[in-house]
Amino acid sequence: MNTYKQIEAAIKSASNIVITAHKSADGDSIGSSLGLLYFIENLGKKATICHPDKAPGFLYWLDTSSILLMDDTPDEVANKIAEADLIFCLDYNAINRVGADMQPLLEASEAQKIMIDHHLDPEDFPTITVSETGASSTSELIVELIEQSGNIDLLDEKIGTPLYLGILTDTGSFRFNSVKPRTHEVLAKLLASGVEHHLIHEKLSDNNTETRLRLQGFAMSEKLEILYENNVGIIGLSKEELAKYKYQKGDTDNLANLVLTIKGMKAAIVFTERDGIMKISFRSKGADNPVNVLAKEHFNGGGHANASGGMSDLSVEETLDKLKQLIPQYF
Repeated sequence: MNTYKQIEAAIKSASNIVITAHKSADGDSIGSSLGLLYFIENLGKKATICHPDKAPGFLYWLDTSSILLMDDTPDEVANKIAEADLIFCLDYNAINRVGADMQPLLEASEAQKIMIDHHLDPEDFPTITVSETGASSTSELIVELIEQSGNIDLLDEKIGTPLYLGILTDTGSFRFNSVKPRTHEVLAKLLASGVEHHLIHEKLSDNNTETRLRLQGFAMSEKLEILYENNVGIIGLSKEELAKYKYQKGDTDNLANLVLTIKGMKAAIVFTERDGIMKISFRSKGADNPVNVLAKEHFNGGGHANASGGMSDLSVEETLDKLKQLIPQYF
């Protein structure tokens, strides 16, 4: 029995299924969770999605009403996880990625755990692990689950729409080198199921707020520093600057990709002061310019070669200085 058939068997034999994903929700964690939920429902079973926190505003057009949030209803989430006999761990490779509030709940649970993920160096806490670092996204792997378990006939527009979104966002609109021929084969299956890809692009891209655009304009015109000798752009935003432009979650998500559009740029680094720390986004182009090593070695982070995250407990100025000192060693 292949691994995907094992997962199907686990779904069909489970009584209480919970789907979890990492803290700081993004398109792939939301997309893979909803796609899996709808697939499980098409198998005739029920499941509950329990996430640490809410999705950024640009994803609100999806129906996220079925997602329980640890931030909003901690007791309900705790009860669901305690009652679960099967827990899916989507889009994260280490149990601490769900955040300090949810982590002990998962550690205490005796439920069977299934990891489906595409990040490097997965921990060995799950009962079943699907770790495909060559995949573009976890959403792509949910399509693999549906197909390889022999249930491609169950793939429909409802399942496919969030999965297409997950692949779209995690590949930077198909620009990253994580996109392989298989990725496009998967996309073709989603389109064949009825997914209206042009509407997803519109809903994702054409929903800016005035304050979001003004914040991005301020960041690009006033805060962008370019190290031309290394072809790296950096933006650092303080909590006061974010507050001035009425920052909402997701407002700075595209800034690093915007910096990368500057001719000759190899990498872009954007950090924002939130929750008492600097949250850092690293983006780069090409196999010769990985950012995950820098994130892992100096900023308690990691991720993909061209898209990683990290954090700093230094001030805005100190974080900027640290980056400027390190960048020549990596680029």
